[in-house]
Amino acid sequence: MTKLPQDTLPKLLREQAKKYGDGKVALREKEFGIWQPFTWKDYYEHVKYFCLGLVSMGLQKDDTIAIIGDNRPEWLYAELAAQCAGAVGIGIYQDAILKEVTYIINLAESKFIVAEDQEQVDKVLEMGDELKTVQKVIYTDSRGMRKYEDDRLIFFPEVEKMGREYEKKHPGRFDELIDATRPDDPAQICTTSGTTGNPKLAVLSHTNMLSMAANLGAVDPKLETDEFVSFLPLPWIGEQMMCVASALLFGFTVNFPEEPETATENIREIGPHVIFSPPRVWENLAATVQVKILDASPMKRFIYDRCLPIGYEWADLKFEKKEPTLAQKLRYGLAYLLVFRALKDRLGFTNIRSASTGGAALGPDTFRFFHALGVNLKQIYGQTEISGISCIHRDGDINFDSVGMPIPETEVKIDNPDPKGVGEVISRSPALFLGYYRNEEATKETIVNGWLYSGDAGYFNEDGHLIIIDRMKDIMTLKSGERFSPMFIENKLKFSPYIKEVVCIGHERDYIIAMICIDYGIVGKWAEDRKINYTTYTDLAAKPEVYDFIEKEVVKVNESLEDSQRVRKFILLYKELDADDDELTRTRKVRRGLIDQKYADIIEAIYAGKDEIHIDTVITYQDGKTSKLKTTLPVRSLD
Repeated sequence: MTKLPQDTLPKLLREQAKKYGDGKVALREKEFGIWQPFTWKDYYEHVKYFCLGLVSMGLQKDDTIAIIGDNRPEWLYAELAAQCAGAVGIGIYQDAILKEVTYIINLAESKFIVAEDQEQVDKVLEMGDELKTVQKVIYTDSRGMRKYEDDRLIFFPEVEKMGREYEKKHPGRFDELIDATRPDDPAQICTTSGTTGNPKLAVLSHTNMLSMAANLGAVDPKLETDEFVSFLPLPWIGEQMMCVASALLFGFTVNFPEEPETATENIREIGPHVIFSPPRVWENLAATVQVKILDASPMKRFIYDRCLPIGYEWADLKFEKKEPTLAQKLRYGLAYLLVFRALKDRLGFTNIRSASTGGAALGPDTFRFFHALGVNLKQIYGQTEISGISCIHRDGDINFDSVGMPIPETEVKIDNPDPKGVGEVISRSPALFLGYYRNEEATKETIVNGWLYSGDAGYFNEDGHLIIIDRMKDIMTLKSGERFSPMFIENKLKFSPYIKEVVCIGHERDYIIAMICIDYGIVGKWAEDRKINYTTYTDLAAKPEVYDFIEKEVVKVNESLEDSQRVRKFILLYKELDADDDELTRTRKVRRGLIDQKYADIIEAIYAGKDEIHIDTVITYQDGKTSKLKTTLPVRSLD
């Protein structure tokens, strides 16, 4: 087992605070347009006094604290403070609807809720008596809170003040609490993606998180001088993996954007050395670049169109592990100076050393695109239940069809493989979680004889790389007996900047169809540039010109697919798929079962050969208001 400097996260925080003190920035937050630094000493003291304040209010070992809001230093203070007291934090996505918030808080029986601002406080208070166990709601942003009179409300600095008073009466108590933490104690509860219903709550120990961070760092090094920008939701295991476990272990600086909307701009200001994002972020970045190129001057477009194939050639040489010739080096060097260096700078990737993606499969086209720009992007594979990671690409051994090879101390094998070697991916390591919170049955189904059953179908290639095909339950079979992965086709379609989401259907059918959601902003601009008038998303998606344009994108993808995997018919959906409608998880994974049920009439009409489908439905908005929608969906056939 990897030798760790300390065996729990609170002990590690204390050690780093002693090592760096006021001499190094641990956290940085942009507030009111200015980057506010917090040293390791500041980090430690905020955690210390918030912890003691909670203890003075009755926090005990094994209690849970729910945390909801955007990425802020206070989130980390609350999470580490809970751990110091032997309690455990549970993150809730800040855009979660009331039903999800109520379910998680009640299941965890949280005594305390740390809510970022007025919006999140309102969400909690609106649940009223449904939250039986909540004693205090601690808010971190006081704007708009002056007139609230609920006795449960208390301002974050007030809790820290209570902690200072508690320390005067109990000197040395904080060190006693930290010393009492144990490696196998629960450190954090992370919600799983919940593609089949309510999310399950995965309990991760200190050993789980620290062993994962150490073993990832062994093959993808992190340095104490690194900068990292935390802009993805902290309830997600990927963000916990980086800005909690890895940052504490390696001592790098975590930066928090001013707002989620300013993350791209803030990333450029910081110029991080390390970035980890799910596929949707990389897909959006690739789409942004392509749209900006479309808006560029003819001369810039001409240069870009000449340089990009040179970048692809360079990327392909890397993937094939071939040494470039002098001529290829000179060509790529010129393309880099003319185009790619500026593009990387615009994206904030000038200093990037470690770039990785995980949480779902990233389409090969997007992967190849970033390598063409000179970004050494790697695929990570894992699950929340194994602390986020079991495999990663190594430098110089990148295959965009694969998710790399297992990290140290991690065993991965294929259970019950078919003649082609395809079966369910199972794994085990010190990072294997303790189990699902209050769900022993699900735990027993997931962990069998010490192995984590992922539910993913995959196989190992001759180079020892793990290839993930799709979820076992999502692999589909046409009537002809041909098997296909809908996710593979969807990822290729989503490489188009004009397509935001796709659901491919075809299980036990004669052919494959696709329900496509356009990117409203990008397609809207395309329409405006061509003087095409529209009013709403629904109106734009129904335009014949938009159908013609998207058809070209689908045909382009079809040409790269085997005949049996090609999309034969498609519609442009009248609305975007939405997590608030349970169509997507909070990490934007498609809930296929619900989609099949919800859009069953549309699916059947397409397969019945109808040329258009009349829609009469009710749309529910975020604020709960509803409106009736009547429209007609054209069905486009591709022969």
